[in-house]
Amino acid sequence: MQATNILILILGLGVLAFFLGRGRSLALAKPLGGIRKLHSLPSYYGMHVALWCALPSLFLLCMWMLFDDPLINRLVLDSVAAEIAPKDTASYNLLINKISNLADGILPRKGESAALIAAADHLVSLRVISRWSLTALLLTLSSLGLLWGWSRISASFRARPVVEKVMQNILLGCACLAIFTTLGIVLSVLFESIQFFRSVPIFDFVFGLEWSPQTAIREDQVGSSGSFGAVPLFVGTLLVSAVAMVVAVPVGLMSAIYLAEYASRSVRTYAKPALEILAGIPTVVYGFFAALTVAPFLRDLGASFGLSVSSESALAAGGVMGVMIIPFISSLADDVITAVPQSMRDGSLAMGATKSETVRRVIIPAALPGIVGGVMLAISRAIGETMIVVMAAGMAAKLTANPLESVTTVTVQIVTLLTGDQEFDSPKTLAAFALGLMLFTVTLLLNIFALHIVKKYREQYD
Repeated sequence: MQATNILILILGLGVLAFFLGRGRSLALAKPLGGIRKLHSLPSYYGMHVALWCALPSLFLLCMWMLFDDPLINRLVLDSVAAEIAPKDTASYNLLINKISNLADGILPRKGESAALIAAADHLVSLRVISRWSLTALLLTLSSLGLLWGWSRISASFRARPVVEKVMQNILLGCACLAIFTTLGIVLSVLFESIQFFRSVPIFDFVFGLEWSPQTAIREDQVGSSGSFGAVPLFVGTLLVSAVAMVVAVPVGLMSAIYLAEYASRSVRTYAKPALEILAGIPTVVYGFFAALTVAPFLRDLGASFGLSVSSESALAAGGVMGVMIIPFISSLADDVITAVPQSMRDGSLAMGATKSETVRRVIIPAALPGIVGGVMLAISRAIGETMIVVMAAGMAAKLTANPLESVTTVTVQIVTLLTGDQEFDSPKTLAAFALGLMLFTVTLLLNIFALHIVKKYREQYD
């Protein structure tokens, strides 16, 4: 059976175990006078049996999937003939990929050597044995866990503390998984960035004014070293993000003020979901809109005023990105404005202030920390946006502050450097990881600053 089918089978057995455990607890409670005579509620007994049935099997499934392919590949390569045996790591990976493609039918077997065909057949047989062995082991383990959990049920069994402790450990494991995943991402990017900085000095990368990562294939070719000054990329990223914020912050903030303070209940009921629909539009659609509609419109509009506007300008990309971020700022600002205590509004109105004066001089200052935190989170969202700037901002690494010209951003260059077949031992490819590290650092600092401001705001009013 496939891993997905096995997972569904385990979850199904877990559901069955829950109802069996719950039914047994109800059966035990009936002659005793009801569930009040049980230590825990019947659902806890059902969860206890379900956990014993599913958790060990899920753990075995994870371990099996983790070590199954490497072990099978090793057994297959140990059985191949000496003339096709790999000599180094590169030939090892190439050979195992070829055998796997033959086994899966991706490559035709006609014209291949008998040794490769035999290895592919051996791989298929080992995979079949592995799947059926895994299925048998998991069914046996789930059945034993179900019987063990079911047999422990009694009126005095303390099921609730056991179940809650297991669930607490599961939640802790999920939190640790998220932390370790983040740590793994950081370390992987950091390791590749260190490899890049061994070839290109970090000072030249951070403060260099020319970006031309194209390197030659041979060392005797012209321009084999490339230029990796990232300042034009940083400036382009900040320019596009600044345009986006000029569009998103006023519109988003004013929308939030209207919906929170002035709109009637019926208007708010329909206007707020309609505004937040913008957040559900895929970014590739925004990219098409920017490239096919907004950019030509701005170019023609600029020509009518005698201005030269590029077909892939920072203004078009940033403007459409700002439209995309409007619901992000609007929702956060609406939440913090509505969280301002009503007593502050009543006190201001009681002192004779008008509605607009109350909003400007009481509500906005009180909600300002939360609004600033939302804006900072929106800035980090804009800096990390990829699809819109890939389609609308262009590829030219120009050091300019003119939003009418074509610029490129950090995310565009990361996509460009990692597109196609690349070797991860050249500065050109490794530069993408260095850019990713810089982008990660900037967005992390912005998020930390924003969360710090939001935390201070919540401490003030909670």
